[in-house]
This record gives sequence, C-alpha cells and structure tokens, in this order.
Amino acid sequence: MELLLILVYAAILGLAAPYVNVRSLDYGQLVPSAIALNSGAILFTILMWTGLGTANAWTWIIVMVAMPFVMALGANQLAAARRNSDALALVNIKTNRAAATTVESSAGGEDVTYITV
Repeated sequence: MELLLILVYAAILGLAAPYVNVRSLDYGQLVPSAIALNSGAILFTILMWTGLGTANAWTWIIVMVAMPFVMALGANQLAAARRNSDALALVNIKTNRAAATTVESSAGGEDVTYITV
C-alpha cells in the first residue's frame, strides 16, 4: 500500500516536470516519472532494510524530498547526454561522405538515389 503512495507521488511529479526545468523534448514525457518512481521505490526499500518503518516520518520525508531531486538530476543528465549524442551524430553525418548508390526502381523504371551512412 505504501508503494502505491510512491507511485501516485511519482505520477504527480511527472505531471509537474515539464513546468520545472525538466526538458522533456529531448527524451519524452514519461521518463521523469519513471526516474522518480524507480528512485523512490529503491530508496524506500533501502530505508525499510535499514530498519526505518513505514510509521516513521523520516522515511517519508527522505523519500518525498529525494524523489524530485533525483528526477530533476536524472532527467537533466539524460537530456545532456542526448544532446551530446545528437551533436556527435550530426558532426559524423556532416564529415563522412555518404556513399550514394543508384538503383533502378521496378515500379516506374526511374533512377532512385539511396544515401547510406
């Protein structure tokens, strides 16, 4: 039952994520929710293993404060990695000479040029 509360909190964080410095254009809108949910569930499990119970307020304070922090940090790291890989791919596309092959189309007998990278 407690994990259901973490799931609902992660969904709320995911709804608020596009409005608070999380760039969902680089990776999608469900990724911040998934990051928050995974971090919250893992942290909750670790706190349970260390002996803090569900009735202890510190368990909930730690989990509820850490989830948005980890979500923002993870989403920004993912966005930066995505931008870097896109920039690297663009540089590779611009610098490599694409091999162009001409293939005769069977439909109309037209020459079609395919560029392979």
